[in-house]
Amino acid sequence: MPYKTFSLLTITLLLLGNALTLQAQGTADDYRRANDWSSRIRNKLYYAPTSFNWIDSTHRCWYYEQTPRGKEFMLVDADKRTKGPAFDQVKLANALSTLLHRTYTAYALPFNMMDFSDKEHTLEFNIGDTVCQCKLTDYSCRLKEIKGKTTPDRYWGAEHDEQNEPPVPSPDSNWVAYIQSYNVYIRDRKTKAVFQLSYDGSEGEYYSSYMEWAPDSKKLAAVKVRANKKHLLYLISSSPTDQLQPKLSTRDYLKPGDALPVRVPQLFLVESKKHIPLDAALFNQQYSLGNLEWRKDSRAFTFEYNQRGHQVYRVLEADAATGQVKILVEETSPTFIDYSSKKYRYDVNDGKEIIWASERDGWNHLYLYDGKTGQVKHPITKGSWVVRSVVKVDEQARTIIFGASGREQGQDPYLVQYYKTDFEGKHLQPLTTENAQHAAKFSTDYKYFTDAYSRVDLPPVTVLRDANGKVIMELEKADITALQQTGWRAPEVFSAKGRDGQTDIWGIIIRPSNFDASRKYPVIENIYAGPHSAFVPKAFQAAYRGMQELAELGFIVIQVDGMGTSNRSKAFHDVCWKNLKDAGFPDRILWMKAAAGKYPYMDLTRVGIYGTSAGGQNAAGAVLFHPEFYKAAVASCGCHDNRMDKMWWNEQWMGYPIGPQYEECSNVTHAANLEGKLMLILGEMDDNVDPSSTLQLVNALIKNNKDFDFVMVPGMGHSSGGDYGEQKRRDFFVKNLLQVAPPAWDELKVENKTLGTR
Repeated sequence: MPYKTFSLLTITLLLLGNALTLQAQGTADDYRRANDWSSRIRNKLYYAPTSFNWIDSTHRCWYYEQTPRGKEFMLVDADKRTKGPAFDQVKLANALSTLLHRTYTAYALPFNMMDFSDKEHTLEFNIGDTVCQCKLTDYSCRLKEIKGKTTPDRYWGAEHDEQNEPPVPSPDSNWVAYIQSYNVYIRDRKTKAVFQLSYDGSEGEYYSSYMEWAPDSKKLAAVKVRANKKHLLYLISSSPTDQLQPKLSTRDYLKPGDALPVRVPQLFLVESKKHIPLDAALFNQQYSLGNLEWRKDSRAFTFEYNQRGHQVYRVLEADAATGQVKILVEETSPTFIDYSSKKYRYDVNDGKEIIWASERDGWNHLYLYDGKTGQVKHPITKGSWVVRSVVKVDEQARTIIFGASGREQGQDPYLVQYYKTDFEGKHLQPLTTENAQHAAKFSTDYKYFTDAYSRVDLPPVTVLRDANGKVIMELEKADITALQQTGWRAPEVFSAKGRDGQTDIWGIIIRPSNFDASRKYPVIENIYAGPHSAFVPKAFQAAYRGMQELAELGFIVIQVDGMGTSNRSKAFHDVCWKNLKDAGFPDRILWMKAAAGKYPYMDLTRVGIYGTSAGGQNAAGAVLFHPEFYKAAVASCGCHDNRMDKMWWNEQWMGYPIGPQYEECSNVTHAANLEGKLMLILGEMDDNVDPSSTLQLVNALIKNNKDFDFVMVPGMGHSSGGDYGEQKRRDFFVKNLLQVAPPAWDELKVENKTLGTR
């Protein structure tokens, strides 16, 4: 009996201990630490500038950085190899205080951007809507102007008014071209004589007022447009600030499968008043047609054609005498051409040669074309790595400076390095090599560049390099001591094999500041699997978009770039094609299993996930398509059915015409699969992703009698729900993964404000 009694007591104490361990996560203290996190670490990263500004065509540049004293502005002279204060901040603060009748302190000046003028004797900057100008010779300051209200941001999907642009003058100023009654007219500016050049324009098939004169002023290119039917998105603001009753508004919002305008370039010869329509055979299945540009010698004009479905992309040239169209560059793909993020074209020597980016060999590289024949002369870059950007093409020296990733062995394949090569591709020269993410800013003559390099687990180092990449000055070396004293710890970079057993998948692991390896931690993934890029942070930063705050509640938070995202091989990227529901989940799950194999405190029986926009689609898809692994998800403003979202993004990856793949990838179609916990967050005024996309998922879940949470925020646009949504998301994971009742909101404060009240 005594032995048995002891055993029961031991078991009871063990159970109680485990319960207490669980209760130590998701507590009010954890919430307060999470809520205070951003203010605690603010301005604790010293000597880590991020913005570099070369002054006109000089070899002098300035930057600002946080130091123990505050914000300091520095000036570098590359020729003299010197660095010092950009100006006397004490004198400037005193002058501003006098001018604006407010107290300004030297190391908290109220601006980040400025312009030097008058041989760097004058400084100009904005404080709110006020433009200030200060002479650095005597620190006398004046108000240059007070700007009026800025115009509201233009809606991203708004169409340009192609019929009402101003008249277009010819380069020699003798003519002006304009649209009247849907047709093209020109007027002699000396004699005022008017000539009608086209006669086939109509309301349904009009000429665009965007026209391009040839440099010799003897030819004019215009575009005839057959308009499409608009698709309007309707939004109801339930709680407008200026009236009691709701407001209805609309947006132009094309969706997959909608009709598109048809554009056909036209050539007009001014002296003969001749109209030459172009044969549309090479561009008659348009997604888009644009970038119309004349050759400098007026022999021809070029334009670019993206075939609907994004599997054919052409650079075309129209002869200025005959209007005959020929192909200069033709890019094809059995899946998709990533026109939205990888397209690059540079015409050398007025089109005698063309530099063009292509993934035709499986990796994004540069090719040199013969601009007359349209034939590839040779690849400029090649190998199992990716050109990420072109910085400078020097036609005289026939060299290219570019950024690339994946070339340096033993490094994270996403880290950007800089290189220089010649047009022949035979003399590739690394300009940076350190195992880090590099960010270069070149002087206007490309003789020098600043290089700020870091990793998420390597504090930034900033250097000045010459044109060959040689370090000529160390400018700054970050100090993270104060940051670490707050309890901050760097994320861990972690890689594991993906679904093919060969490809490395890369991500980061974020632990709470009070991490205890003896505990068990649920795992939460921050997901965004949009194929247009890759999303795991690579450069050092103090804050990680709310992930650390979530970790503070008692979670391991991770972020991963699975297959189907960009910046790796074409095969890696193609996984997404017509298959957005994949979202790299097989790779993500394997990655987490590998991490948990190394770190047993990662509890994969309690995995959550959250995301916004495409990430919202992914998060909801996790608990619909992989409920055996993901147990709880928060999906904000998700495009839950790709037929409901914007055309350009969805047809790029899901293909055209609309086929069964759209329904197969729809969260709405698979709502009955829900097994875990799901919260949907929506801004009622979202004009990025149609709010009905989320509401249709809500409807499908209700019809399938599924238990879920739904938060709609009145007046809010495309977002994760703001502070309210963030608090709801934290509570959701604490409740469903920690099995802990979240504390009352009125106990929790952020910057002396409560987030909300239960």
